[in-house]
Parts: sequence; structure tokens; C-alpha cells
Amino acid sequence: MTDRNPGFEVVGGTDAEPAQPQTDPNGVAVRLIQMALVALSQRAVVALADMFTLITVASAFWLWWSIPAPNDRQIIALSIYALFVLAANWIVRGNK
Repeated sequence: MTDRNPGFEVVGGTDAEPAQPQTDPNGVAVRLIQMALVALSQRAVVALADMFTLITVASAFWLWWSIPAPNDRQIIALSIYALFVLAANWIVRGNK
């Protein structure tokens, strides 16, 4: 007789499913919350940068609006402030 299966044999118990890694539902929830907080904080930083522009331009507008009868010195001072606001916004926006 010839040996048809040299060195190989069938081992029982191979029908079992592979072991699934145990995942902790609380650990998954904590990781999801952390990921959401990171995304929220990044959006808050972008919103603050946009708020900087809005607040500075609104302050220049409010200063111009709050003087009922400006004289020439006030107009020059307000113009210098407006140029400063534009320069600050240009610097902030230029870094992006």
C-alpha cells in the first residue's frame, strides 16, 4: 500500500469560529465622545478667528457711528484706527 497523505493528518475541532476580540461598549463610547470634542474644539478655534474679524470691523463701524458731528482730528483718528483694524485682519488672515 502506498501512503497517500505523507505527514499530514486531519485534526478535529477546526469547525470553531475564530475568537472575536472583546470590545467594551463604554470604551467605544468614550472614544467617540473624545473624537467629537476634538472636532468641536477645532471648529471653535475657526469660529474665534472669524469672530476676530467681525468684532474688529464692528468696533470701527461703531466708533464712526457713535460720533454725531466729528471734527477733522476725530476723522483722522478714526481713519488711523480703521487702517489698524484692516492691517490686523490682513495679518490674521495672511497666516492661513
